[in-house]
Amino acid sequence: MTGQIVKALSGFYYVDTGNGDPVPCRGRGKLRHKKLTPLVGDRVAFTPLEDGSGAVDDILPRKNAFRRPMVANIDQMVIIASGAIPVTDPYLIDRMAAMAEWKNCDVVICFNKADLVRCDALEKRYAACGYATLQVSAETGEGLESLAALLRDKVSAFTGNSGVGKSSILNAIAPGCALAVGEVSERLGRGRHTTRHVELFPVAGGLVADTPGFASFDLEEQAERIPKEDIAAAFREFRPYLDSCRFQGCAHVKEKGCAILAAVAAGEIAPERHQSYVRLYEQAKAIPDWEKSEK
Repeated sequence: MTGQIVKALSGFYYVDTGNGDPVPCRGRGKLRHKKLTPLVGDRVAFTPLEDGSGAVDDILPRKNAFRRPMVANIDQMVIIASGAIPVTDPYLIDRMAAMAEWKNCDVVICFNKADLVRCDALEKRYAACGYATLQVSAETGEGLESLAALLRDKVSAFTGNSGVGKSSILNAIAPGCALAVGEVSERLGRGRHTTRHVELFPVAGGLVADTPGFASFDLEEQAERIPKEDIAAAFREFRPYLDSCRFQGCAHVKEKGCAILAAVAAGEIAPERHQSYVRLYEQAKAIPDWEKSEK
């Protein structure tokens, strides 16, 4: 039989076949030998067992797979950010958006807590890059109808730093989810980690993965790295300029005749976005070949 993993918890993979409750499955030993880890969102082949459980035999070909958050076959990454406590560092948005682009995944950038702090400048910056952007409030309901429309017929993953309100937004759009919501520590300026595992929920005519939040150091230490030669193309507003640099193999950092740098100087690319690019490029440049990620 085949189905989709909708939850991974305590060594079990819950496989939805579209016919009744998800089947709790364990992975076959051959998956470990192949160093394959089933992820939420994976379509898998499994064998039903007499006790009502199952055994995952194989992982079917993936559209994409992410390490942070640990999900697969995602159509769009919904990056939840906030201008209120905990304030999201725009670099984290840039990094997550670049990773999604590299994985051939659409990006939606959603600024929550609009009832407390507006993020007009940031929304304008990312809209200019061509991203779908919106400001919402899980408290007042602002923007939630527009966000729900973006979720229809898609498999989406909500991601963002702890305390920005991922679960609150999902509860507001689909009250039946009843996801745990944590308080934000004013002293630390970050939220408590209320989501302990990844799970797909039916929301607004689509499927949404609510993923564990992270602090900035988590992302720095645990996230995948995009190869340095692929990073520029992962910044979508860079793409029209990539073939116009004076020298082939331009790093777009400080080279003469760089079309990206010229676009930054002309106000066509936000300097903050270029700064994020340089930061990602320098990090990737320092990684030895044996440690580099694969898509």
